[in-house]
Amino acid sequence: MSHPLSGHFSAEDSARLIRNYRYAVERMMRILGGWIALTPEVSAKLLLGRHVWDNAQHADALGRRLPELRSRAHVSEPANQAFVAFMDAIEEPERPRQTVERVVGIYRVLKPHLLATYEDHLERANEVYEPPTLRILARCADDERRHIAAGRAILGHLITDSALEARAHAWQERLGALLAAAGGVTGRGVPASARADRGQPALALSDDAGELIRLEQSSDHGRLPDELDAAVRSLGEALVGRDAAALRRWLLPSVEPGEAVESALRAAGTRASQRVVAIAKVGRQRLVKLKLEGAEGSLTFLLRWVPAEGGWRAAAIELAAVDAAHHA
Repeated sequence: MSHPLSGHFSAEDSARLIRNYRYAVERMMRILGGWIALTPEVSAKLLLGRHVWDNAQHADALGRRLPELRSRAHVSEPANQAFVAFMDAIEEPERPRQTVERVVGIYRVLKPHLLATYEDHLERANEVYEPPTLRILARCADDERRHIAAGRAILGHLITDSALEARAHAWQERLGALLAAAGGVTGRGVPASARADRGQPALALSDDAGELIRLEQSSDHGRLPDELDAAVRSLGEALVGRDAAALRRWLLPSVEPGEAVESALRAAGTRASQRVVAIAKVGRQRLVKLKLEGAEGSLTFLLRWVPAEGGWRAAAIELAAVDAAHHA
């Protein structure tokens, strides 16, 4: 007969579960990091960037707990090959127009499953001899609730029509089937609470640098400081005119446009106009998405502006999208 303090998990069993959790969290962290450069939407890019850091903290805390359970530190272990296949599928959407699938896979499928699994573990673990594990999982669960709410808010912004919602639903169903076939992150089955919509509250997004997430906004130069607005317009004029010297005037000395930006400008025809299509605030910095449009199509650039000596300067410039015009 088990001692009443033994709870539902032996030290060996608890270590195995933590290795399973760490595999999912560590791989999710790497997937999110890899997607940042592939994701043109500012709101989704900021969402992924913030949560990479949080999940790195989860992986570290789980890894440091393992030696206390007589297991090697910082080891990750998938429950089975079916769960590896599920994570492979999560990672599949890498094309520029697959942001919805990326956000759905993480925020409608994987994170809700991890949350339900952590909650199930917290309910069944022994409070007397497993407080370190309980503290780690409670922190992970709190972060996942916040992440899920933020992800749903971003999806509400990205999914603008029934066709996108159908795509999102189909992708969620496919991933859900793979997750169930794997038996979840532990291989022991998907907790019942993860199979239903948990009704997480929407997250109120703001400019608070503590959250680092803001939805894209339509062009509204009144939202930019006047000096920055003028700088953005001048940099845009340099891009429209393909004037490298004028462009560098607005970049920090250490910043180079990069081959992708320069190649796009060399290959592009005349661009007749420019407009700001998205603005985001991250502390004192601003992310600005600038679109150049002409008869041949459009180029969209993502610029990170910082206050510097002599005024606002771009600390980064990235080619976010190239769209050719469609002629009848």
